[in-house]
Amino acid sequence: MEGSLVLEDGTVVGGIVFGSPRTVYGELVFNTNMTGYCEALTDPSYRGQILMMTYPLIGNYGVDPATVESSEVQVTGYVVREACKVPSHPTSNMGLDAFLQQHGIPGIEGVDTRMLTLKTRARGTMRAALAAESEDLDEVAKTVRTMPFPDQARNLVAEVSVRTPVVHRGEGPLKFALIDCGVKKSIVDHALAFGDVTVFPWDATADDILAVKPDGLIISNGPGDPAHPDVVANTVRTAKELADRHTPIFGICLGHQILGLAMGGRTYKLKFGHRGGNQPVKDLRTGRVYISSQNHGFAVDPASLEGSGFALTHVNLNDNTCEGIVHKELPILSVQYHPEAHPGPHDNAYLFSEFVERIRRKGAT
Repeated sequence: MEGSLVLEDGTVVGGIVFGSPRTVYGELVFNTNMTGYCEALTDPSYRGQILMMTYPLIGNYGVDPATVESSEVQVTGYVVREACKVPSHPTSNMGLDAFLQQHGIPGIEGVDTRMLTLKTRARGTMRAALAAESEDLDEVAKTVRTMPFPDQARNLVAEVSVRTPVVHRGEGPLKFALIDCGVKKSIVDHALAFGDVTVFPWDATADDILAVKPDGLIISNGPGDPAHPDVVANTVRTAKELADRHTPIFGICLGHQILGLAMGGRTYKLKFGHRGGNQPVKDLRTGRVYISSQNHGFAVDPASLEGSGFALTHVNLNDNTCEGIVHKELPILSVQYHPEAHPGPHDNAYLFSEFVERIRRKGAT
């Protein structure tokens, strides 16, 4: 079955539909990873987005259930140059086409993803539709041009968060609380190496979290605009209250942005975001450069945190954006990238240990 990718600037690209053949609308973004498509498809941070992979062949090692980051495919639609029809890997239990069909998600292949990536880099992130062949493309294009971006129209964080607290038993002596803004399974797995993790809904109150007497709080990654009114009224407020009570806090990706807002800072939307596994980040404290895995469309303005007690610790060497902050006195730190890096380089897993060390220092005082 044929289909079309329709962009808000008037671009219409034809291709072959795979997965579930239906029409969807979202925000077109691109990811530069060569591998890790199973993790990307199931990453809640992609909620509301049509994901395009820049690597030309996707699906060649099939789908391994052990690599997924959530219980469902989170992307709205999927765009690739070529979708492999005959995957080969001993841990694969289905192909990419069957995986998308199982979750009701459409994909399109046979499009010039290089051209579309260059266009996105030049113009910025665009609204888009992945349309089935039976659709009136003029009507689809009209809808694309007039619809709001998903992060404006919907509370994407509420869509992907747990509804009630979930307790995971870990291997170490610590107890973590985690606010689920769209957490990846691999973040929970890394925390479990140090102790138990209680995952709370995005709108949990400070009292809800303190009731389990955690040693520290993790605010997770997730989709959408951190300054969404519902997120500000709930998650940001809770982060502020817990910081005021000197709770050790570790913010990751969206959690980093939420923490920045809680401390009186500002966030802004990037032109086309950072999504991939090869982003260079410099630790200003040591001068060392790490290669990081990233998936975000917003950033914290570090100038807005002046006088808040926070210091800039990490910067992105591609565009000098804020990649990490730490409080000068309190056990609070956050990073814009993914220290668990699934998929991606393992350079930054040390950040979990750094957070644990700050918790232990607090306990010793």
